[in-house]
Amino acid sequence: MFNLNILEIIFENNKKKIFIPNKKKLEYFVDNLFKFLFIPDQYTLKNRVILKENYEHLQNILCEILIELNIEKNNYNGICKTFFNNLTDIYRTLIMDANSILEFDPATTVIEEIFLSYPGFFATSIYRIAHQFWLQKIPVIPRLMTEYAHSKTGIDIHASAEIGKNFIIDHGTGIVIGSSTKIGNEVKIYQGVTLGAIHVDKKLMNKKRHPTIEDRVTIYSGATILGGETVIGHDSIIGGNVWITKSIPPFSIVYQKNEIRMRNNNPFPDPINFMI
Repeated sequence: MFNLNILEIIFENNKKKIFIPNKKKLEYFVDNLFKFLFIPDQYTLKNRVILKENYEHLQNILCEILIELNIEKNNYNGICKTFFNNLTDIYRTLIMDANSILEFDPATTVIEEIFLSYPGFFATSIYRIAHQFWLQKIPVIPRLMTEYAHSKTGIDIHASAEIGKNFIIDHGTGIVIGSSTKIGNEVKIYQGVTLGAIHVDKKLMNKKRHPTIEDRVTIYSGATILGGETVIGHDSIIGGNVWITKSIPPFSIVYQKNEIRMRNNNPFPDPINFMI
């Protein structure tokens, strides 16, 4: 027997929902935009007409997504136009990011390897695309984009974070970059880094809760940097597994001091009540 009560509750709640984008279509747009920018097929490489057709197809897909998002007809064309007008600058910045990785990482020799296989570059690319939609105040879509990248790479970058040029993520799994984080130029971040808030409270939603990372800072794996007033000064090196909640002056080196104890050569005592 159907529970009519639950059907009525769901129906009433659904009437209150405003922005329900087509998630699969948005993921299709993200994947195909990334391929359009960085991984063209052999036909597109040799044919400007196909390149133009692919570009127009992406424009049409975005317009469809915005229509389904209930963006007013008078607005969605303008939103599409603004986004694609800014795509040139986004692309140039991402090429700078990729070249920085190529110059920095001894494990790669060609830029195509970065486009095809580096999760940090993919996550950065989707963040920069999503950030443009966030700047245009489009609901839901920026978060869906960055969460899609998160699901594929393990790298969680909020669309409203501000990230400068020549940004490098090495390895990347487990990185979290909070919504009000500000990152300067030529910053390198390794896996497991958290740029977060000291505490979470809905009342703080319009406050700066996440740290500022100035230019040319390197943050090694497992480091945690918290707080909206925390500033990591330019040209600093943050070592692995450190916990920082206060500002660090420029040109600093912060590291965790390890204590190594050598055991002696005496045999281990017999275990007591040892069971597996």
